[in-house]
Amino acid sequence: MLCERIKRNCYAETDLTFLVNISNRIGHSQDLNKDLELLLEELCKFLNAQYSMITIIDRNYDKIMINAAFGLTEEEKSRGVYEIGEGVIGEVVQSETPIVISDITNNPKFLNKTKVRKKSNQLMAFLCVPIVIENEITGTLSIHKCHVDTVDFSPEVKFLNIVGMLIAKNVSMRRQQIEEMEELRKENVLLKGEKAFRPDNIIGNSSLMHDLYRIIEKVAPTNSTVIIRGESGVGKELIAEAIHNASDRMSKPFIKVNCSALPENLIESELFGHEKGSFTGATSSHMGRFEMANKGTIFLDEIGDLPLSIQIKLLRAIQQRQIERIGGNHTIDIDVRIITATNRNLEEMIKLKLFREDFYYRINVFPIYVPALREHCTDIPILIDHFIEKLNKRDGTNVKRITGGALDMLMMYSWPGNIRELENVIERSMILTTDNVIHSYNLPPTLQTGVSSDTVTQGRLNNVIERVEKQMIIDTLISMRGNVTKSAEQLGITRRIMGILIAKYCIQVNSYKNLSDEED
Repeated sequence: MLCERIKRNCYAETDLTFLVNISNRIGHSQDLNKDLELLLEELCKFLNAQYSMITIIDRNYDKIMINAAFGLTEEEKSRGVYEIGEGVIGEVVQSETPIVISDITNNPKFLNKTKVRKKSNQLMAFLCVPIVIENEITGTLSIHKCHVDTVDFSPEVKFLNIVGMLIAKNVSMRRQQIEEMEELRKENVLLKGEKAFRPDNIIGNSSLMHDLYRIIEKVAPTNSTVIIRGESGVGKELIAEAIHNASDRMSKPFIKVNCSALPENLIESELFGHEKGSFTGATSSHMGRFEMANKGTIFLDEIGDLPLSIQIKLLRAIQQRQIERIGGNHTIDIDVRIITATNRNLEEMIKLKLFREDFYYRINVFPIYVPALREHCTDIPILIDHFIEKLNKRDGTNVKRITGGALDMLMMYSWPGNIRELENVIERSMILTTDNVIHSYNLPPTLQTGVSSDTVTQGRLNNVIERVEKQMIIDTLISMRGNVTKSAEQLGITRRIMGILIAKYCIQVNSYKNLSDEED
């Protein structure tokens, strides 16, 4: 008996035979990944589908990634990375319920990150079901199926649910295998001393920064659109540059655009270019930033400041990789990797109708969060050394170090301006120092108050003063090679007061003496 709707035999025996064959295959599997892909191929043939795929939730990074697929190339599979709740797949994982999209071209939830192709004269449906084992969702199973006017896909959804239950244990084992391999890789890096990936233009050794490096390493080889989130001054432009430099496009242009710095009436011209005579003042043709970045990467900083009218035009450029110059009458194809950045709350802006939701989903393919400096303050010493070396080369100065007291104050500060503010503070202090050493008193007054550092507690002011006083005494003793009398004169205090302070702070004067010097 032939089913008129699905154009195949619909006898229960036929379905059961297929399910038994699947069960036998996965039950005797020696190669999980290979057998899952063969299963997907048979599933497509059985359901007359064009594509099928299994995604797995990566608990290390809270991402959903395509693990096995039929009909997709390796490059297309690599694009399939989703946040929880993002697109149809992300929503299935979040809700743990199946979703059916009967026409993928007319549904904004379907992001088509893999860029699947369909027959021009047919509709394409997307059916996605959760894979659950022991009340925990481990991934999704989905198919793309061309059709003419099918409305009811409930038989296919039921069938996919059954297949999902059959392969749930194998998918869970595959996820565990992936996670164990990642753990082994991390251990190998530590035990064997292998050099982990680290961008040349970024400074930081904290665990948060190493997590960031691993994310950059994963996304850089792909062509996925990236959005970099984080406070002002955390170095979002450096992250974008690191992604470009670690990609196959590294030898091609890296074009930077600060969206907030361009006047609204010039943004479109700067991004897409214009033809001669297209508006008053257009005395010659002008190539836009997207054309300049062709084959390379374009970095759109402060994307949250773009007017709504420009967001619409950018949406087409991102979605179709095509632009038109102002005043032009032909379409220009572009091959550009798009990276955006913002410090604004785009989700709140969408609620206030200040940012387009469809544009948000197009740029929010692979978000990267850059931590604030206060979240990885252990990197402050190495950043200070880097800035001192950098500014010494630039200005021809010879600042050698920073005192422990000054470093303590920098470590206690909350850094609302992040790394940019730290660099400015070091530059100011290097100008003020008179002995090529950065002291506490060379730092800005704002760093020496409890209010600015968010550290107002009882007795803290006295503690800071005592640390500064002790450090000044130690620094002077070092410069005077342990000579207490000369150190007292240098500090403008009596020999007796100097002795009292040395005793108060338990300073071991002998450790600063030189044997050739005369004892006090």
